[in-house]
Amino acid sequence: MSYIFLLTILVVGLSGIAAQVLLLRELLVSFYGNELTLGVILANWVIAEAMGVFIAGKIIDRIKNKINLFISLDIIFVLALPLSIYLARTFKGLAGVPFGESIGLYAIFLSSFLIILPVGFCHGALFSCGCKVGSILIKGPAFPIGKVYTWETAGTIIGGVALTYLFIPRLNSFQITFIVAITNLLALLFFLKYVPHKRTRYAFFSFIILLSSLFLGIRPEYLERLSINRQWKRLKVLAYRNSVYGNIVATQKEEQYTFFYNGSPIITVPYPDITFVEEFGNLPLLFHAHPKDILIVSGGAGGLINEILKHPIARIDYVELDPLIIDMLKKYPSGLTDREIYDKRVNIINLDGRFFLRTTRNKYDVILIGLSRPADLSTNRLFTQEFFSLARKRLNPEGILALWLPGSLAYLSDDLKGLNACIFNGLKDTYKYVRVIPGDFNIFLASSSADIRDVSVDLISRRMSQQGIETKLLIPSYLDYRLNKRWLDWFRDSMRGATRRVNRDLAPFAVFQMLVFWNRQFSPRFAGILGFLGKLNLMSAITILIFIVTLALFCVFRLRPKLSRLNVAYSIATTGFFGMLMNLVLIFSFQAFYGYLYRQIGILISILMAGIALGSFLMTRRLDNIKQAMSLLIKLEIGIAVFSYLLALMITGLSGSSHYLAWIFAGLFFLPGFFIGLEFPLAGKIYLGQKREIGETSGLLYAADLLGGWLAGILGGIILLPLLGLFNTCMVMVMFKLSSLFLLLFFRDSNG
Repeated sequence: MSYIFLLTILVVGLSGIAAQVLLLRELLVSFYGNELTLGVILANWVIAEAMGVFIAGKIIDRIKNKINLFISLDIIFVLALPLSIYLARTFKGLAGVPFGESIGLYAIFLSSFLIILPVGFCHGALFSCGCKVGSILIKGPAFPIGKVYTWETAGTIIGGVALTYLFIPRLNSFQITFIVAITNLLALLFFLKYVPHKRTRYAFFSFIILLSSLFLGIRPEYLERLSINRQWKRLKVLAYRNSVYGNIVATQKEEQYTFFYNGSPIITVPYPDITFVEEFGNLPLLFHAHPKDILIVSGGAGGLINEILKHPIARIDYVELDPLIIDMLKKYPSGLTDREIYDKRVNIINLDGRFFLRTTRNKYDVILIGLSRPADLSTNRLFTQEFFSLARKRLNPEGILALWLPGSLAYLSDDLKGLNACIFNGLKDTYKYVRVIPGDFNIFLASSSADIRDVSVDLISRRMSQQGIETKLLIPSYLDYRLNKRWLDWFRDSMRGATRRVNRDLAPFAVFQMLVFWNRQFSPRFAGILGFLGKLNLMSAITILIFIVTLALFCVFRLRPKLSRLNVAYSIATTGFFGMLMNLVLIFSFQAFYGYLYRQIGILISILMAGIALGSFLMTRRLDNIKQAMSLLIKLEIGIAVFSYLLALMITGLSGSSHYLAWIFAGLFFLPGFFIGLEFPLAGKIYLGQKREIGETSGLLYAADLLGGWLAGILGGIILLPLLGLFNTCMVMVMFKLSSLFLLLFFRDSNG
């Protein structure tokens, strides 16, 4: 057995996860990373890998010098990765689009696909080539598929953990890319011993040494500065930093500092949006008789805290997940942010807001949610009925919860109505009294006390005068306009017929409405499709669709018996769908219950990959002794279907306060990976038993696996989880597995 070859495969797996994570992070900055963008990027990565796996699998068996192709693909991968990172930052400028300008769905899909294609294609092709090379270096045709799958997955685990804890917190993207490149080139130097011809071996050796010298000679900091300047060419970039949570950029234009988080502006100082900070920073407190203890969950720096400090408050707890935001404000100070950060009444807490509320014993008079767009699953957790209940427990008897959402005083579109309604419904179900201040942004005030109903313009003006609060905007005439009853009547009339759904942890309807709202501006056609899906009885539609697909495949296999062996590939495709969807479901559930603790989520994903590696390793060791491979595959299909159903029951029955929740999720992440790892080598044995070539087999099965994952990536976060909720999403998985199980049972003899 060649351990040099297996270590090379380990490096391939490590390089793949590094490339995927780095490109994902860079593209998120360019696309302002919402859930739709994440789905598109991940789907494009999967489809690029599937293309590489399938095409390489088709041609590898016909190529004489298979080891040479493997080495060539790895070299192309090494060269393509830094180029793709550079393009991910600069493609907007190359296309003539200003960086601050958004682009539509089609442009997002096309640009991300072209940027990802060379890297993803080569990485996928390396798997098919690796399986064939393994069959040459490791005796036995079925053994290398499982062995390559196991070692590549092990590399993915190592790479994921190293990226999360070692590289991303300390190094920039080009520094990490160069480390990946040198690691691959070093592995190839040892691998050259298997090149059969001396001249070819020396040629590869010379080229690898030349490339290594190039990567060691070019300073990654130079490419970092060059790409950043091209990306932000209209602004002076003061700092460009990455944390484990995201990317933050500090820019300057004349006297104004703007801080961007994942490409979106979050703080502008010393002159913020005066309308927003004065209204949201003062009105919630003025609706309370004596606010003393205040909690701000995200978005407080840059104006809100400054306004709150004008009141005679005792303490502000400001919870902000990413400490890098505060560090950047300290590094590039302004009078406004210095007053906010260094005031003795301000206590800055770097934790997930929901986790803080669950663990603190403090009580508050006013809780403000500084974020306004529940566009992704982690942000959505601050706008669900479950969060509102959690906040109510931390409020004093007359306490107020305040949040704001996009609005309009001219026209509320269906998507704006749906967004406001599903969150408004959750507030009404949780608090006895809810007051809305309509405007270009709607302010929602919720309380268990009836006092908020009786607050008038005169009372607000009197409180401002008594407390000596000075503002530029909140003068009596403006307050009379802003709080005029006619706007509330208009809002109520406009909201008639709006959805009765409630935005929940396990059914995040607000995420879906935000997707529709965002695409209404940049991709109207796609917004229309999403709106149509939102009005469908989606569960019934999916059930009918799966039935039609199953019936169509059944008819094709009956009419063309030679094609019936593809039912194994269809089974692997549904397993790929299962793997990606369960990954999304578990991450989503973990965020909802336990908090968005990034490092722990990274560990849980590594546990998933460990499950894949162990399952693949155990199955590979037993392959030669398995006589009834098809029967075992059928049992695994039944196991996956049962697990999907039990997972739905277990997650919906879990309590977010369970002391053993982290350990429960660790086990839940491990089991799907274990099932996936068991199935893939077994399917390879069944196919190879039909006298298939190993390259074609690995290419077909891995492509089917990736295509299933691509479909789940596109549908999972965009449609299934927001519209169906967690339980019904798991039921979709059960139906897909029952579909492939039916075909395996009916055509099992054709695979024997």
